[in-house]
Amino acid sequence: MTTLTLARYSSRGLPLTAAWSRHIGPVRYYRPTELRPPETVDHVGTTKFLNPPQYRHANWSDNDCELVQVTHRVPHDFTDRFANFCIQTVRTAFDFVTGYKKSDDMSETFKGTRYYMTSSKWLVRVIFLESIAGVPGETASYLRHLRSLRYLRRDMGWIDSLSDEAFNERMHLLTFYHIGNPSKLVRFMVIASQGIFTNIFFLCYLLWPKLAHRVVGYLEEEAVYTYTHLLYQLKAGQLPDLEKAPVPEIAWKYWTTLNKHSTFEELILQIRADESKHREINHTLANLNQEVDRNPFALQVDTDKPQPNDGLKVVRPTGWERKELDL
Repeated sequence: MTTLTLARYSSRGLPLTAAWSRHIGPVRYYRPTELRPPETVDHVGTTKFLNPPQYRHANWSDNDCELVQVTHRVPHDFTDRFANFCIQTVRTAFDFVTGYKKSDDMSETFKGTRYYMTSSKWLVRVIFLESIAGVPGETASYLRHLRSLRYLRRDMGWIDSLSDEAFNERMHLLTFYHIGNPSKLVRFMVIASQGIFTNIFFLCYLLWPKLAHRVVGYLEEEAVYTYTHLLYQLKAGQLPDLEKAPVPEIAWKYWTTLNKHSTFEELILQIRADESKHREINHTLANLNQEVDRNPFALQVDTDKPQPNDGLKVVRPTGWERKELDL
């Protein structure tokens, strides 16, 4: 495949995955990730027995969710700078392959270029993002579980929060999978990236857990930006297909403030709020002593000063500093 071929696909507004897939064999693996027909969203896979969520979701109103802001933790030390560098590098590559361009001006649509975001491209982006975001919490909780067994001591609330985070991210992924049907190429990307990222994160958490949590904090910053951009386009009427997409049963049974009449925009508000909470939790955990400190989000203590909680009103998006906490 020549540079001229890639240029032709880019000029037509297609992600490079489209160009690559047309040249890998007789089977055309690339097709748009399509919205499922509304009547089928609750009949994807096995839905006859839908278990109640094992981790209950907090009740956040739309007004609470609207409080979420795009923020960035300014790196303070080498660990912060390295974590931020890793995430920015990965994001740049991911954006290039999926045909997305980050801009300070969300009103910029890049129409007529390969960076113009359609409903199909948004579904590819969020499905891939959530397939990665569900890895850190489960990997970290697994390693801390084994550590608790080895040293015969309590974990001080870290395991439950990390498992809850992983469950929450998986619910995001399953919800989007009920709404959009990913192509074979996207499915392959999910499998390959999970295998690579899981092993890297496993080793990172084993050797340098502070860095691992900071990486996730910066990853969640990018997730909050992505969903804020998606919300902007929904409110601007630029994605009519997604605006009309029904919220599947698996979603409104998990987010208790939603129901079968909720809109896709209301769903994204809840998901963005989830990502903002993961951002806050992981930046905070990275500030703690990984060996002895308790997880302040697991137990809210009675005190006169603000402390971590499961709400959206008293928050520290860039992480609570250790000196602020009753540990």
